[in-house]
Amino acid sequence: MQSFSANQVLLGDCRSVLHTLPEESIACCITDPPYNYEFIGRKWNHNEITRRIDRIQDSSTLVKNIPYGSGLAGGVRNKRWYERNRENIVDYQKWCVEWGRSVFRVCRPGAIVAVFSSTRTFAHVQVALEEAGFYARDCLVYRRHSGIPKGLNLKKKLEKLGRADAEQWDGWHTCFRSEWEAIAVLQKPLVNNYIETTEKTGLGPFKTINKDGSFQSNILEGFSKGAEESFNTHCTIKPLGLIRRLIEFFVPKNPHNIILDPFAGSGTTLVAARELGYSYIGIEIENVYIRLINKRLADVESGGLFPFFEDAV
Repeated sequence: MQSFSANQVLLGDCRSVLHTLPEESIACCITDPPYNYEFIGRKWNHNEITRRIDRIQDSSTLVKNIPYGSGLAGGVRNKRWYERNRENIVDYQKWCVEWGRSVFRVCRPGAIVAVFSSTRTFAHVQVALEEAGFYARDCLVYRRHSGIPKGLNLKKKLEKLGRADAEQWDGWHTCFRSEWEAIAVLQKPLVNNYIETTEKTGLGPFKTINKDGSFQSNILEGFSKGAEESFNTHCTIKPLGLIRRLIEFFVPKNPHNIILDPFAGSGTTLVAARELGYSYIGIEIENVYIRLINKRLADVESGGLFPFFEDAV
């Protein structure tokens, strides 16, 4: 394997930057790319994130840190509306195939790719990464006690329109309250079987027995942002403890195992990796977030925010 310097945060589009990494150099990819609804009619960047957050600061929206204003909820449901949404899905899936193929090239056999996605998009992500060469293993459920905007309350809408039949639609809405996100779990094909793969690459199986002896469920809950993460204003941050848990599931302790996040955002995957004693490579397209990532990583190295880092092996 060609040597290269790990523990870097690289600026750029991951589809290009990943070509600079050596083949089969990565032990695991844990990432949270933009979701499908974030692509509709807008460029997904820092300015767009700010625009959507600003739109809901004084609203009654249930969760104020979920990207908002994508266009999926509004508009007349005519033929063109459905065509436009389908075109968006196709474009999104093609985009996932593009970066998925680059991730596939740099992963070692047996490496896991764990990709956060919404309930609307995880099927497309899984199919795209299968097309890129990965094998689908599972879909983890990250349960969070929150929800996106509630959609249309049909009774209230009909009351505003003066409809006499409004009461019969009491309790009818246009969506469920959302309190979970998907984590698509895929794997680069093994070298014949798990034994040969672990001998060659040190990867393949999952660590699924918990400290209390119980077998780990594929529903993950009880994670929330800690006080040390309160400074983080990135709109789609995942709890640090959740990412640490995923790393522990998928990556054996070994100094040669490098964790990749091609959509580094505020750097939570990289921080979790470093806390646990792993090396990392992060890629982020927005320079403003790289400054935040580097600050968080510096705090890990100094022990300023994460005193338990010294106990990591």
